Amino acid sequence: MSLSLGTPSGAQGPGRALHSYGSKEGEGRISGRVLLRLLRFVRPYWPHMGLAGLLMLVSSGAGLLAPYLSKVAIDDNIAAGDMPGLLRTGLWLAGTLAAIYLSSAVQSYVLAWVGQHVLYGLRDALFRHLQELSVPYHDRHIVGVTLSHVINDVEVINELLSQGLVNMVGDGILLVGTIAVMVAMEPRLALLTFSVLPLMVLLTVWFSGRARVAFRQTRERIGAVVGDLAENISGMRVIQAFAQEDMTQERFEGVNRANRDAYIRAISLSFVFLPAVEILSMLATAVVLSLGGNMVVHGSVTIGVIVAFMSYVGRFFDPIQDLSQIYTTLQAATAGGERVLGLLDTPPQVQERPDAIEAPPLRGHIELRGVSFHYVPGTEVLHEISMTVEPGETVALVGPTGAGKTSIANLVGRFYEVSTGAVLVDGCDVRELTLQSLHRQMGLVPQDPFLFPGTIADNIRFGRPGAGLEGTVAAARLANADAFIRSLPQGYDTRILEGGVNLSMGQRQLLCIARALLVDPRILIMDEATSSVDTVTEALIQEALEQLLRGRTAIVIAHRLSTIRNADRIYVIDEGRIVEQGRHQELLQQGGLYRDLYERQFIRPSPRP
Repeated sequence: MSLSLGTPSGAQGPGRALHSYGSKEGEGRISGRVLLRLLRFVRPYWPHMGLAGLLMLVSSGAGLLAPYLSKVAIDDNIAAGDMPGLLRTGLWLAGTLAAIYLSSAVQSYVLAWVGQHVLYGLRDALFRHLQELSVPYHDRHIVGVTLSHVINDVEVINELLSQGLVNMVGDGILLVGTIAVMVAMEPRLALLTFSVLPLMVLLTVWFSGRARVAFRQTRERIGAVVGDLAENISGMRVIQAFAQEDMTQERFEGVNRANRDAYIRAISLSFVFLPAVEILSMLATAVVLSLGGNMVVHGSVTIGVIVAFMSYVGRFFDPIQDLSQIYTTLQAATAGGERVLGLLDTPPQVQERPDAIEAPPLRGHIELRGVSFHYVPGTEVLHEISMTVEPGETVALVGPTGAGKTSIANLVGRFYEVSTGAVLVDGCDVRELTLQSLHRQMGLVPQDPFLFPGTIADNIRFGRPGAGLEGTVAAARLANADAFIRSLPQGYDTRILEGGVNLSMGQRQLLCIARALLVDPRILIMDEATSSVDTVTEALIQEALEQLLRGRTAIVIAHRLSTIRNADRIYVIDEGRIVEQGRHQELLQQGGLYRDLYERQFIRPSPRP
């Protein structure tokens, strides 16, 4: 099992970057490097993208042909009274419209198919990397912000990669083709139509400059909303217990309001830009109608040319509008891409060596040799810790809160990397072993039992997914969990709700013990499992723990000192140093810190007279 004991409490923990909702890197520009790296997620689907590109060419070509066929129908067929020719032109026009419809429909389907596969690939890569990242990363980053990267940032990246790029090329071809046809058909009218282009260029530059910042801010603000929401939901019990609903509501409203305002600012730009483009399009249409109509009166152009030009004017401005919208998508995708790639580029703090070996079956001998450790450089949590655990021994770590007990246990499991010194298992430095082969032979019983959504049976066999029902039930019996499981309506098929809220704390702890028993680890790390249960459940857990500890090497972080009286050795930790060691009675006789801790728990002060 490869679960962390968690961040130790107190100032010695690593802390979290509570406000790291988004990266400012690259703000104000589109990064070609980011886009090129993102394109690798589309690479497996190049054949499909090629098909979409071909269909886009068909659709664009047919779109350019349709107005020209209208000109032919008016000037060559209707004006000459050629009814058979008009029928042929009508059939060509119908075929052209059918080609536009079919090619556009199939292209949309192909792009949607590619989009979903790209979305799947991106999220799969992110989740795989999140599982590879070491515990320190997850200690320092807010869950909600990470979720925003996996959900929101990936969504906008997918929108660009699967559709934006193809549409960008299609719009470019359609724009160039429209210009070429208009110039070839009637250069004078074409130049008159293009007279509005300087205004269009100025408008586009104004829009893109402001949209760049506005849409980037929307990505950052939505990350803040998701982050704050996830934190508040996970801490809802504390919020309600301290009657701080109003305060947290006010804080969330502030974050949500900032997101709303950022989005409104971004959308407001579009509300200004798009109508302005429409006005320029109508202005160009008015130019064609007035001046072109005058040219028709003087006989220099035909009515068919004017009708075709009216259609081409619309086709001229449509791709400009689309390209402007794609540009904003490009901005958002670049911002999201920076964050997603930044996450993918984050190296695990605990890394396997290239020549790491698979751990052989362990005997369970553990040695910490001169180990020092810090979460933050310059602030040591452990100082020159040296200790030994013999195979099959149960060793307890006791001491005040923040003394470094959990840090020692985390180093044994190599969830963190030692600063100096070494942790050895069976005489082998844990840095020379692959992480999975080490974790497969370790078990964890946390103080706060964590259960996954699913059935009770699924949770017990989490560490051994292939275990059958017989082995699952046997482990539950050894953990004293079988009786309460069978009393549930669905027994082992009972589904556990999020957070295990449909089970008591003691029941959840018994399931965690059963999970560890089924894995049958050689080394067990146990954070005090009875610190939050009633005395009846404590007796059941203690009996289950005796089964669990039997014949294994165990490191127990003890909060209730009554539970470790039979430990083979007790190490007393204070301010990151071992200050005492021995058995229970020996430490009581020494009269040091251990006795002081013990008396605080079990000897009440005499009442004042």
